[in-house]
Amino acid sequence: MEDVCYLAGGCFWCMEAVFKDIYGINDVQPGYAGGTTVNPTYEEVCSQRTGHTETVRIRYDPEKISFDDILEIYFSVIDPTTLNRQGEDVGTNYRTAIFYINEYQKERAVNYIKNLEASGKYSKIVVSVEPYKNFYPAEDYHKNYFERHPEQGYCRVVIKPKVEKVRQKFFYKINNQ
Repeated sequence: MEDVCYLAGGCFWCMEAVFKDIYGINDVQPGYAGGTTVNPTYEEVCSQRTGHTETVRIRYDPEKISFDDILEIYFSVIDPTTLNRQGEDVGTNYRTAIFYINEYQKERAVNYIKNLEASGKYSKIVVSVEPYKNFYPAEDYHKNYFERHPEQGYCRVVIKPKVEKVRQKFFYKINNQ
C-alpha cells in the first residue's frame, strides 16, 4: 500500500534530502505545485509569475510512517512563521504549503498547526493548507541535488544541517515505532 502527500518547504533540494532516506518513504520527487502555468520551467517558477512553489511529492507506506510523522519532520526543518521565505530563499516560489489530497490530510494538517500554535512554540504559523490541484516534476538536474553536490556551499551550510537534524531526531523513532 502506498500513499502520497505534497509539501512545500522553501527549497525543494532541502525537502528532498530531508525525506529521501526516512524509513517508510518510498520516493521523493522535487517539482512545482499550486500555480496556474501548465508544466512550468524552473526559470518560470523563479519569476514568481506562475503561482507555483517549490514542492516535493512524497510517496510513502502508511504502515511504516504516518502522515503525522511526516508533518512532524516537515515542521522541524522549516520556519513556519515567515511568509514567502525560508532563510535566504525569498519569494512566493519559496512559500510554505501543505497540498492535501483528501479530507484526512486536510484535517491532520489543520489540527497539527492548531496544536503547534497552542503549544506556544510559535505565535502565528503562516503555512498554508491548500487542496492539491497540480504537480509538475522539476527538471532532472534538480533531482538528488544534495546527493550529487554535497560540497556545494548551499548544500554544506543549509541542507546538510537539516538532514543531520532529522536523522538524529527522527530516524530511530520512525524505525522503531
